[in-house]
Amino acid sequence: MAKKGIFSRLFGSADESVVTDDQKTAVDQPEEEQGPASEAGTQTEMEDVTSEPVEEREAEAEEPVADDDVGEDTEDRQGDLSEESEDADLTEEPADTVLNAQTENAEAHSSEAPVEAMEPEKQHEKKLSWFERLRRGLARSSGALGEGISSIFTKRKLDDDSLQDLEDILIQADLGVETAMMITDRLSEGRFNKEISGKEVQEILADEVDKVLEPVAKPLQITRPESGPHVILMIGVNGAGKTTTIGKLAQKFQMEGKKVMLAAGDTFRAAAIDQLKIWGERTGAPVIVRDVGADAAGLAFDAMSEARESGMDILLIDTAGRLQNRTELMAELEKIVRVIKKQDATAPHSVLLVLDATTGQNAMNQVEVFSKMAGVTGLVMTKLDGTARGGILVAISAKHKVPVHFIGVGEGVDDLEAFQSRDFARAIAGLAND
Repeated sequence: MAKKGIFSRLFGSADESVVTDDQKTAVDQPEEEQGPASEAGTQTEMEDVTSEPVEEREAEAEEPVADDDVGEDTEDRQGDLSEESEDADLTEEPADTVLNAQTENAEAHSSEAPVEAMEPEKQHEKKLSWFERLRRGLARSSGALGEGISSIFTKRKLDDDSLQDLEDILIQADLGVETAMMITDRLSEGRFNKEISGKEVQEILADEVDKVLEPVAKPLQITRPESGPHVILMIGVNGAGKTTTIGKLAQKFQMEGKKVMLAAGDTFRAAAIDQLKIWGERTGAPVIVRDVGADAAGLAFDAMSEARESGMDILLIDTAGRLQNRTELMAELEKIVRVIKKQDATAPHSVLLVLDATTGQNAMNQVEVFSKMAGVTGLVMTKLDGTARGGILVAISAKHKVPVHFIGVGEGVDDLEAFQSRDFARAIAGLAND
């Protein structure tokens, strides 16, 4: 009885003659066709009815309803529904339009927010000089050295034990045995059995490191031969940062007004090819690519031809990372060099070995092997900010005497700079740039 009474109040009984055919159609049509306004109105009416006590609803359901009242109530109800439906149709936008607008607003908001949040940090970074960024990058190395030096020479006279302790700390920082002995010998001159401050030790450390590095701190000389572009071959082990370094160098060269072309010679990794394409888009440099698994030597040959025809000043050729102890991989590198020389007997004009500072003493062996196989002409040391053993560059320079062109202390383009021996020496010693 209750259910019948509710239906009767809403729509009238099935045999009411005052309900027109159009009204029956409007009442009987599915919820989807009636639209949100009809559904909301019906739900509100239902809630009003069901909120009354059960006894009152049942009593009202049993009371007879006048025909005129039913007709008037139904007509008013249908009129309200029609007006609400028309208003809804006028104001409702297509679902795709609404979704697209919401998506665009969300994307605009998400893309703008990080920029606004990062701008102060970027502006602060721009204010820092290269030396300050270098000090930050070498903070782990200089911190370990400074802590060790302070622990040894705090209220203590210089003696054999303190010199031995200092030598151990220097070797642990990968400065090398030769450099460590030079520093301790210099320190002992005229100071034995005398108190010495940590600051004095740091100054001597910086001076001796500068003496080792100064002969190898040489800028990369770019000379465009008449036969074509200056060819730079980038080599190194997996993960050293070759591809990223190529992108940074390309941007630096272009800022100097040079025309640069890139060659994606690491054909073993699709990710390396895609990464170089991104750098090409950023710098506007054309990128020569081939399918994954293509012959790297053949790609290098084609790249040299295109660079010459396009009048490029510099051609940067990426290569696959290879372990120095894998003979077959090193043989492939030799093949690339031979093929390049077929185009230009003087090329490659620069062979840059990219070293990861976090590999420590293993980097020493890389210099030796790659130099024999590919004729390394210069070094790029990356990731100095990720290790407490940045002194490995000093040990390599002392032993191999290979020119050091660039060092990297971060991911940004400005974090790769031409190598300056004095800046490096004072930064790793934890001293300010005087």
